[in-house]
Amino acid sequence: MNTKPLFKLMVEKNASDLFFTTYAPVKIKIEGRIMSVNKIELTPKMVKQAALGLMNEEQIEFFNKNLEVDFAISEPGLGRFRANVFHQRGNVAMVLRYVTSEMPRLDDLGLPLVLKDLAMIKRGLILMVGATGSGKSTTLAAMINHRNEKVSEHIITIEDPIEFLHPNLKCIINQRELGLDTKSYEIALRSAMRAAPDVIQIGEIRDRTTMDAALTLAGTGHLAIATLHANNAPETLDRIINMYPVEQQSQIFMDLS
Repeated sequence: MNTKPLFKLMVEKNASDLFFTTYAPVKIKIEGRIMSVNKIELTPKMVKQAALGLMNEEQIEFFNKNLEVDFAISEPGLGRFRANVFHQRGNVAMVLRYVTSEMPRLDDLGLPLVLKDLAMIKRGLILMVGATGSGKSTTLAAMINHRNEKVSEHIITIEDPIEFLHPNLKCIINQRELGLDTKSYEIALRSAMRAAPDVIQIGEIRDRTTMDAALTLAGTGHLAIATLHANNAPETLDRIINMYPVEQQSQIFMDLS
């Protein structure tokens, strides 16, 4: 199944997502509405071939072992697409999200000016929170881009997968992707501490181990920025505190303050 015309359609229609699931046509999401691309009902074989055709050998091996995989692909002239491939009812399904090829800028996103100041702080922990699809990754990329234009530093990003490809402007930016460049956030963060970083971007804080590493970075003179699934600031604090046993929670409050 040739997916390139569908990628082109996404870009032309400014669509956010593309859906492949068995016994239904390919569907596209435009301005929050999902609609069929055509009337061709996908078979399990068609969906599986489309998904595997976008993966490299390592991703196929990971998918076969874990039954799901996240990765990103680049299409020349179109941009990047983030893929999530998984199983449902015993068959393969896939969702692709379009990631614009243009590097996001804080001015263009219409975000509060304070984000420019936050992007330039020397040390600490910045967490970008919000619902899925609310623009967390885009905002972090814009903050990294702003810093890249202003100062000469070493920035390391650890992502799953890499979405925006940062050029080396004033900064040296090393981007590492889980599964391709490193085995886990934990290993990558431990390695990053020895790479003389000024800023480390963590794609998503999912567990206590990653949270520990982020707090350690912030406490040792680095700037750590990351996303976290929470709806607001109070919920963010609750999520962080609840990662730890009761006897450690007062210390975590101290670290965060």
